[in-house]
Amino acid sequence: MSNDEHPSSIETDFEILSRSEESKNKPDTKTILKHLALFVLTFISVSVVSSIFVGLGNGISTIGPLVLPGTEDLLRGVLFASLLLSFLTFHEFGHYFAAVYHNIKVSLPYYIPLPVGIGTLGAVIRIKEKIHQTKKLFDVGVAGPIAGFVVSLIVLIVGFATLPEPSHVQSFGGHEELKAYVAQTGEYPTEILSEEEGTVLIFGNTILYGFLASLFDNVPPLWEMYHYPWLLAGWFGLFFTALNLMPVGQLDGGHILYSLIGYKNHKIAARIFYSFITILAGIELVPFFHDLLGKYDTSFGALSWLIWGIMLFCVMHIAFQKESKWVSTMFTTSLICSALYLYVIQGPQEGSPTLIWGVWTLFITFVVKVEHPPVTFYTPLSKGRKVIGWLSMLIFILCISLNPIFTQ
Repeated sequence: MSNDEHPSSIETDFEILSRSEESKNKPDTKTILKHLALFVLTFISVSVVSSIFVGLGNGISTIGPLVLPGTEDLLRGVLFASLLLSFLTFHEFGHYFAAVYHNIKVSLPYYIPLPVGIGTLGAVIRIKEKIHQTKKLFDVGVAGPIAGFVVSLIVLIVGFATLPEPSHVQSFGGHEELKAYVAQTGEYPTEILSEEEGTVLIFGNTILYGFLASLFDNVPPLWEMYHYPWLLAGWFGLFFTALNLMPVGQLDGGHILYSLIGYKNHKIAARIFYSFITILAGIELVPFFHDLLGKYDTSFGALSWLIWGIMLFCVMHIAFQKESKWVSTMFTTSLICSALYLYVIQGPQEGSPTLIWGVWTLFITFVVKVEHPPVTFYTPLSKGRKVIGWLSMLIFILCISLNPIFTQ
């Protein structure tokens, strides 16, 4: 190769590399259509499924096991879907645009339709390459929760500010005792009425929701909140934000706290937090096993505790990477704390939990993991990023509910 050819070769390679970097996050038409189709399917799923909850219960018909909402209820479901998917979209595109800004290869959001519950499992994006720098890891991790939190907060404030009078319950299908109570007093009841006991879905209060509710009049109780699409969408937005901000593994909160305090400190904090989640899981699962076993269990629930103890030891053995000191200490602490709550603090079981913390214990153990893998180049964050990071941890505390959804 002659001297005059060499610069040309270098220039060509540079141009190829530049084009490759520029096209890293430029999805083709087929990819865009695929993600758009998932969005549409999820929107339809949420609209139809949620209409059973946020609807007023008028005009419902059934075909075999299928429950078909009326037109008015379906429109309320469409409103709820629009609000909830706005939150999901801002959250996921917060991650996406932060990744694009740092030239990290990333997918468009995958929306996940599910024809039960509220109609969706949420949305996710895929980071397609390892992030090597703390700053980039932090920016990608924090952008989603902050964007989603802002949207959820706006939705919730609008919902509180536009609440109808309590007499709005007169338009509900059923709820006869509630209607009579509101007609007589002009206010919502402070306790669940007798006609609804055993069938009521209750949403757990949070610090932020409770504070905002205290600023407005005519706020419905948490067991009637699901009839109000703006409030329900805002509540779910805040709670999903809190779940993502859990400071463990590959969750957004894990990225953020790891970037703030480093690998060793995060390892300790994440393991303690995980152990706290197992305490909540034990509080849910021991009574659940006891009810499931019926006459085969003792009155104290010895068999239920044995089953949970075996499960807890196995998951902690995996989560703590077989480190015996951690396993033995946190295993014992978790069991004792769950028992103290069930038999000393709470007393007789009130209501049926949704087992969400049992599910999250397994999800953290086997999917997102407890510890955050180390980045290649760990450098301290700037002061501005540190402020945003600790604010995001505060948002987690304000938005989390220890008993998020249960029936009574």
